[in-house]
Amino acid sequence: MSKKYKPIITYRLREIPIKQVKIWKEAQARKLDREGISELAKSIKNEGLLNPPLVQKEGKSYLLMSGQRRLAAMKLLGAKKIPVHLISKKTEYDLENAKAASVVENIHRSDMNHKDIAEACKFLNQQVGKSAAAKSMGMSMSTLKKYLGFAGVPDSLKSLVPEMISRDEMTKLYIIMPNIPKVQKIVQKISKIDPKIRKKYITALIRSPKSSHEKLLQRARAMQIKQNISFHLSKTMAKKLASESNKREITPDEMAGKIIFDYMKHRKR
Repeated sequence: MSKKYKPIITYRLREIPIKQVKIWKEAQARKLDREGISELAKSIKNEGLLNPPLVQKEGKSYLLMSGQRRLAAMKLLGAKKIPVHLISKKTEYDLENAKAASVVENIHRSDMNHKDIAEACKFLNQQVGKSAAAKSMGMSMSTLKKYLGFAGVPDSLKSLVPEMISRDEMTKLYIIMPNIPKVQKIVQKISKIDPKIRKKYITALIRSPKSSHEKLLQRARAMQIKQNISFHLSKTMAKKLASESNKREITPDEMAGKIIFDYMKHRKR
C-alpha cells in the first residue's frame, strides 16, 4: 500500500439511514456467528448501542470501517437508522487504505480460536498482503506463515510440489527461509535425498538455519542412525528399574533410556 494507516483519527457522532452503510465485499465474505449476533442484538435492545460503528463517507454511502457485528445486530432488530462515528474529512483514509483498514478492523474478535485466527490470516493475506496482515494481527511474519500453512507459500515454490518435495516440507522450508531463491536452491539440493534423511535435514535446518548444506546433511544422517545398547542388570537393580518405570507409567526400556540421557546431559555440563 502507498501509505501507512493513520495512527490518530477524529470523528463526530451522527445518525444515518442503515441502508446507506456499505461493507466491502471482502469484509462481507467473513462468516459471522449467528448466535453471537443474536445475543448482541438482545444486549443492544436492552442497553442501547453503546459503541456506534465507525464509518467514512464514500460518495452517497458510508463505508463501514469497524463494527460489522454491531451493524448486523441492528439490522436483525429491524432498525431503519443507526448512530455512527463518522470520520472527519481531515483524517479519513484514501480509497486503498480505507479498504484495507475496513477489512482489518472488521475481522478481529476477542474470542478467536486457532481456526478463526488461521482463517483471518489467510483472508488478510489475500486482501492486504503478508506484511500488512502480520502487522494488523499483531504477530511476527514467521507466526503468520505458520497460520497460513501451505496456502501462504508463493506460487513459484508451490510449483515444485509434489514433484520435488512434499507440501509439508515446502511449508516448513518457507517458514524457516523467507527468501524464495534460497528455498529454491535448498529444494534443488535435497530433492534427490532419501525422504527419511530429508525430513531430518529440515529438522537440522530449523535448529541451525545458517549452517552449510554439508553440515546439515551430516547432522541429518547422524540423526538417522539408531543405536541399540544392551547391558546386564542384577536382579535387585532390575526390580528397582521395573518399580520406577511402573511409577512413571513407562516401559523399563524407556526408563533406562531416560536415565542414560539424563546422565549424558549432566556429563556435558
